Amino acid sequence: MSEIPRQLQEALRDRYEILRELGRGGMAIVYAARDLKLDREVAIKVLLPDLAAVMGSERFSREIHIAGKLSNPHILPIYDSGNANGQLYFVMPLVQGENLRARLDREKQLPIDEALRLTIEVAQALDYAHKQGVVHRDIKPENILLEGGHAIVADFGIARAASSATEGTALTQTGMTLGTASYMSPEQVAAEKDLDGRSDLYSLACVTYEMLAGQAPFTGPNAAAIMARQALEMPPSLQVVRNTIPDEVEDAVFQALAKSKVDRYESAGDFADALQDCLALAPTVSRRASMPRVTASTAARRRLKQRRKMQYVGAAAAGVVALAAGGWFLVARGGGSAAAAPPARALDAKAVAILYFDDQSGGKLGFLADGLTEALIDQLDQVRQLRVISRSGVAQYRGRSVGVDSIAKVFEVGTIVKGTVREAGEHVAIGVQVIDGNTQQDLDTKTITLPMTDLVALQNAVADSVATFLRGHVGEAVAVRALTAGTGNSAAMTLVMRAERVRKDAEEAARDDSSAAARGFAEADSLLAEAEKLDPRWVTPVAMRSTVAVSQSLATNSALAAAPVIERGLAHAERALVLDAQNLDALDMRGRLKFRKVVLEIESNPTEANRLLESAKTDLLRVTDVDRTRALAWATLSAIHNRLEDFNQASLAAQRALEQDAFLVGAAQLTYRVFATSYDLENFAQAAEYCAKGRKSYPTDPQFVRCRLFLRTSAAVPASAVPLHPDSAWRDYADLVPLLPERVRDFRSREARMLVAAALVRANRADSARRLLEASRAGPDVDPRGTLLTTEAFVRTMFKTAGDTDEAFSLLARYVAANPNHRDGFATAQYWWWKPLFEDARWRQLMGSGGS
Repeated sequence: MSEIPRQLQEALRDRYEILRELGRGGMAIVYAARDLKLDREVAIKVLLPDLAAVMGSERFSREIHIAGKLSNPHILPIYDSGNANGQLYFVMPLVQGENLRARLDREKQLPIDEALRLTIEVAQALDYAHKQGVVHRDIKPENILLEGGHAIVADFGIARAASSATEGTALTQTGMTLGTASYMSPEQVAAEKDLDGRSDLYSLACVTYEMLAGQAPFTGPNAAAIMARQALEMPPSLQVVRNTIPDEVEDAVFQALAKSKVDRYESAGDFADALQDCLALAPTVSRRASMPRVTASTAARRRLKQRRKMQYVGAAAAGVVALAAGGWFLVARGGGSAAAAPPARALDAKAVAILYFDDQSGGKLGFLADGLTEALIDQLDQVRQLRVISRSGVAQYRGRSVGVDSIAKVFEVGTIVKGTVREAGEHVAIGVQVIDGNTQQDLDTKTITLPMTDLVALQNAVADSVATFLRGHVGEAVAVRALTAGTGNSAAMTLVMRAERVRKDAEEAARDDSSAAARGFAEADSLLAEAEKLDPRWVTPVAMRSTVAVSQSLATNSALAAAPVIERGLAHAERALVLDAQNLDALDMRGRLKFRKVVLEIESNPTEANRLLESAKTDLLRVTDVDRTRALAWATLSAIHNRLEDFNQASLAAQRALEQDAFLVGAAQLTYRVFATSYDLENFAQAAEYCAKGRKSYPTDPQFVRCRLFLRTSAAVPASAVPLHPDSAWRDYADLVPLLPERVRDFRSREARMLVAAALVRANRADSARRLLEASRAGPDVDPRGTLLTTEAFVRTMFKTAGDTDEAFSLLARYVAANPNHRDGFATAQYWWWKPLFEDARWRQLMGSGGS
């Protein structure tokens, strides 16, 4: 018997005998016990110590006393409660059954009529409790017990007591989460204080959805992602997942799932009545055909159903404009008109059906075909901007020969994925085919060949590769529609698409051939100017000219070269905003161009630079408020917050950028931003995690070797993150240099050697480190801004000797003298790497903050 049961037994020995542990969760541990006085088995729930300490005995007793007065056949009664040597507990009947979570884990989906009956019973229990002034706050399958085929709601009072106890207190201080992300109402996510019964109603609708669909309405990689989806998005139609669900049932569930509580049923009782009506219409609602029509508003309900099937990524995706037929073929086919026109309402490319891969090995590789398909569905389902048809949805077509046009119509998807698995000698060949659901044309194919060894272990790696491939293709299709919407001029559309291709090629060329890149950017701008002439009212080419300017400014570190480009880009953005004051592309580019002026110090006046930063932040916040999926806008916001030394916001924006990068348009850059912001916040475990992720995913990207060198600069970095021996640092240096673009190779390689010197310091090789630092210094031809002076000064602080501290101040004095506009930034700097110098009077003297 564990320590806690012994303590409880000691405290409660006159009344209860602890028998065994039944389970534990985020708030409590449950034990089976015997009531010695009444000779019956009971369950004792003991709150976890952290929660008990925050809640306090008085508040706990008050809330349990209120909940204990509830008397309803579908509410688990509370027999007793108290404080046993500081352990808060309450006693309830020991239910001879299981909870709904165990049932769902085993069966995934319940029969429709049974799911409705269980929901009705829970709703009736909630309606009764709400009328007594008690809101549950944590309705989820774990808190719904099943006994004799009926539902019993447990844990009334606990979530309310915990919520009131932690108002104004960071939850991380207690290590607990109030509510469960997959079932929290939008107002609960928003931390509204005065929750009413409609919050429980929303949570119950989430449970109902899961009973019917086999999965919660919202999923995600973590609680924060799920909560964001609860607040902003609509779940996919139940009928996409399970086409036997009647319209009336879906309508009732979705009304209870309304984002605004005023749009839900007025009470849980009303929800119960609506579902009772569904049950009463036919002996069983498990057969869709048996459900008669109930109102004259069928057409309106059908329109609502169609919107639900497409509305999976929130308001931003709901406004996608379908392409004109001619424009679509200029994009998809490069001209010509041989194919039939797509539907008038183009299917959304972000809606994806991954059909079960075809095993062409005669059954030998069936496990791989199924496993790969399901791994892909699971991976892409985590991408919140996509609507991915569930396993159960596509399973009905497994092994069947069905035309892709039928698949597209049934699921209303714009992207269909088919695949094959076959033997190829001693290898396995996996073929992937991406098909446009609108035109049924192949968009691309990919073949992966693997050795016929340990295929199960390789399955996830293959799924990663294919998922990356698919996300990129879906992103291309989405971009095509976004670029060509808004005009009927086919020639202008063609020019815009050519310009976009040329711009991307110029970005690639910028790594090693600045002249070719400059020619490419000029050509892209010229093509867009021609498109603008063909349709002067079309805002897209104007806004895209500012996008070209952003790309070109990012291709150089020269303020002299970038200044005229940035000014032209800003002018194009302003012209686009005259045509459309809400154009997100123009606002996005205007914000990024303002930030580039600050980064390149084109604006050197500190006051004006801060004004530009705030103005850029305002533009980008407007963009992300409207369209939260703009990953690169979030990334720039992160960098702006970092400049403004709001490190927590910088980190949050970086992580949001990575979460929102559905189509991997900037995945490498965003992964590095999460590393960098984590490093700045001294969250070295997370910094190491994202450095390693980047190294694995982007092995030729130099920044993910560079980050390994930076990780060696702090003794707080976990030893498991990077080997500490200097030989390992030198190996990273050797890996880094060949990956560096020619235009920055000399500068970055010197910086890297200084970081190797930091590894030498940590290995107690101070003399070698000093010699390496001195040998790595650069003149203005390599380091015109003197940035390496600050890098060396940072490493000098690691020696912790008076002479090296003196040298650090000397280096910083030279830097500030060369960059006087940075003095104010240093004076207020909170970066952890300067902490060893903060208490030295020379810091204040150097920065002009009290020493003179």
